[in-house]
Amino acid sequence: MATSYILLAALLALVSWQAMASDPSPLQDFCVADKYSPVLVNGFVCKDPKVVSADDFFMAANLDKPMDTTNKVGSNVTLINAMKIPGLNTLGISIARIDYAPLGENPPHTHPRATEILTVLEGALYVGFVTSNPENKLFTKKLEKGDVFVFPQGLIHFQFNPCANKPAVAIAALSSQNPGAITIANAVFGSKPPISDDVLAKAFQVEKNTVKWLQAQFWADNQN
Repeated sequence: MATSYILLAALLALVSWQAMASDPSPLQDFCVADKYSPVLVNGFVCKDPKVVSADDFFMAANLDKPMDTTNKVGSNVTLINAMKIPGLNTLGISIARIDYAPLGENPPHTHPRATEILTVLEGALYVGFVTSNPENKLFTKKLEKGDVFVFPQGLIHFQFNPCANKPAVAIAALSSQNPGAITIANAVFGSKPPISDDVLAKAFQVEKNTVKWLQAQFWADNQN
């Protein structure tokens, strides 16, 4: 009997942990972010509902307009999150427009706090994600206009425009008001201060000079 209670307690603890491992759920109709409050919480403090207006749920984002993709990776991510629309606070969702130059890519990255669902509006994309250790299995798909693909939370994923003479556009919805983005190359080779070349040379099984060369590159940020 005691063992059964221990197992039940452990199961409830695991379920509770999983329930808390996401954006905080709203306990009222809305909790518009008060970005100027000095109080630090997980997310944002709620603005007084009496002073909330429709503008707190609105942004003239111009997501219908092409964005500049003249960077080293040939893409531009325009993210609309709770920092830009305060009314998104506690609602667990954000949206992004992604523009790709011909042969441009949104390089391998992760969203530590969100699952992503992406749909192609114009052009075509080659997309994929890699599962966690030890399998590291690669799932890929060629997407055409109107196709939809899902990237599970926390997994490394990418999008690449395979067309040499045509740009592409996609819209992505993410299951967090602040999904976060960790671009793998930027984080590993562009960290400040840099990771020890001894560590990286052993991790990637390359010479230290190769690591130093990679660390000397300019790692483009395509987040807007």
